[in-house]
Amino acid sequence: MQQIHREAMAGRTVLISGGTAGIGRATALGLAAMGAHLAIIGRDRGRTDHAAREIRAAGGGQVDVFVADLSSQAQVRHLADELLHNVPRIHVLINNVGGYWNTRHLTADRLERTFALNHLAAFLLTNLLLDRLRQNGPSRVVTVSSNAHATGRIDFDDLQCERSYSGTRAYNQSKLANILFTYELARRLQATSVTANALHPGVTSTTFGAEDPSRAQRLFVPLMRPFMKTPARGAVTSIHLASAPDLAQVTGQYFTNSKPKRSSKRSYDEAAAARLWRVSADLVGLSAAPTTA
Repeated sequence: MQQIHREAMAGRTVLISGGTAGIGRATALGLAAMGAHLAIIGRDRGRTDHAAREIRAAGGGQVDVFVADLSSQAQVRHLADELLHNVPRIHVLINNVGGYWNTRHLTADRLERTFALNHLAAFLLTNLLLDRLRQNGPSRVVTVSSNAHATGRIDFDDLQCERSYSGTRAYNQSKLANILFTYELARRLQATSVTANALHPGVTSTTFGAEDPSRAQRLFVPLMRPFMKTPARGAVTSIHLASAPDLAQVTGQYFTNSKPKRSSKRSYDEAAAARLWRVSADLVGLSAAPTTA
């Protein structure tokens, strides 16, 4: 595990979605120990306040709390307004929130929940905060994907899994979308001081998927848990991408175990990435115009 330097992130503000438990909470703890000012986003007020108290008690400094269900576009927009009003500087945005559902669920926007939370929430929040990130450059966008993207495919004819639903297929599609989004964002931000990278945290022991687990999860996860990473170890690559000085100008890369790695062949399809950007912009009501300085 990488060595943590107490003041390495002093003066830097880091925003983490899904920062109340698992990898997100461990990422917040690690960056707080490096002197960062944290802003954590959670869905539940009580859990988010509790996580903030834990981070402060562990030696973290300032920890701001924001509450939003990021599967709802209205709540993402309200959150962005709150952040822009209350957090004058954002140096790192970590798109960490994500989920898995064995059965098909719809959001308040009548979108399939996996695609809405795992991809569209990051797409919308990042775009709404880009001006603030540019103003405080050099800054970074870090998006938590998964090696599950390697078996993912973007089905533009059925993005919402209306014809047939599989929790695994929906999840893998969303994780491929994370990487396509990251690479396209990096291309659009080439002339700026904002970098964009994605990562695989490793198979980590958390409550991920517990809300609506598959039969295989219920059977095999308890058996696999002793061999999984702890949340602290699962957070190492996120912390590295958020803080490592030698990554200040590295962009458009995929990392695992804190090292760059080739992602799947489909993830480098620039035409698919550009199309996904346009479709995503339409779904969240944003202009698909290039994101330039």
